[in-house]
Amino acid sequence: MRRLFPVTDETAAPAPGGASGEEGVGREWGLAELAAAYAYPEPGAGGPLPWLRANMVSTLDGAAQHDGRSQPISSATDMRIFGTLRALADVVVVGAETVRQEGYRPARARAEFAAMREAAGQAPAPAIAVVTASLDLDFSLPLFTSPLVPTLVLTGAAAAADRVATAEKAGARVVAAGDGIGVDPARAVQALAALGHTRLLTEGGPRLLGQLVAAGVLDELCLTVSPMLTAGGAQRIAGGPAVTVPRRFALVSMLEEDGFLFTRYGRS
Repeated sequence: MRRLFPVTDETAAPAPGGASGEEGVGREWGLAELAAAYAYPEPGAGGPLPWLRANMVSTLDGAAQHDGRSQPISSATDMRIFGTLRALADVVVVGAETVRQEGYRPARARAEFAAMREAAGQAPAPAIAVVTASLDLDFSLPLFTSPLVPTLVLTGAAAAADRVATAEKAGARVVAAGDGIGVDPARAVQALAALGHTRLLTEGGPRLLGQLVAAGVLDELCLTVSPMLTAGGAQRIAGGPAVTVPRRFALVSMLEEDGFLFTRYGRS
């Protein structure tokens, strides 16, 4: 792993046995280093404010999936960063279609991050929050029946009462984040913050990320650029209607390993 941006004296200095600019070549970054590199903003004087980051992967030709899943275009280091971002978050927000396609399971507690989470006042593992209008989910899955932290279901106030009852019977906590059937992204962020979840992470899918972008509630994008080409008709990382004016984000950091670029962009 090496850091390409921001450029520092260490980045520019020759690494032992390596060429200039090859900071960290041949060395796997520890989890503590990754956690520091992806730390959430420090709370201000008025206390913590919600900060929503997305973590996505894309091939060189813009595919966010291959055969409907992101795993084939990922890497071992990408998954280590994936795990680190989860370990930093209070809650992971995910769309219902992604839950179905990716076979989502509850987030697990990891011993390596236990002390850090306890010091931050966090639960042993992040909650999973599923965004769904229809509540068309298999509530017999472990995501709902046996999570370490109760799974949240974000839906609209007008959601079908029988589906809400089924979700609650399975052990999920249903949270209304919209006046109609669907979820309002800004209301979802506010509702999660009201529950004490201010360090927010979304893992998509593309439809949900597109809704968050269109609503202007995304603060940060952690994008892995995979050195692969897939062609075909795979989705981009964000779908749905285009925004009226493209939203500009600024590059915060960039890491590289084995041809994969691990970028981090924030609101400019």
